[in-house]
Amino acid sequence: MSKPVEIQSVQQWNEIVESSTAAGKTIVVDFHAVWCGPCKAIAPKYNQLASQNPQVEFLRVDVDEQPQIAETFHVSAMPTFFAIKAKNVVGMVRDLSFPVLFII
Repeated sequence: MSKPVEIQSVQQWNEIVESSTAAGKTIVVDFHAVWCGPCKAIAPKYNQLASQNPQVEFLRVDVDEQPQIAETFHVSAMPTFFAIKAKNVVGMVRDLSFPVLFII
């Protein structure tokens, strides 16, 4: 069962983006914060999607712990989700609707 990877550093982020791009995988990123109530509410669904879609690389970025990454994507509200394919943003959702079709 796949779980989202919690990004701990910019270096880890870069390595995962590079390896996922080389493998042709789509990346879905959950930008969140530990103090964010809606982020906590959506986390179980996000984890479920990760386990159901092993062909997609699911990542979680705490905006307070990794501000450089969040700033790169101009994240201003949480939760915010991005889909990335071949290093290009192909989708973004900034609310709790989080459609499955957006990521696959």
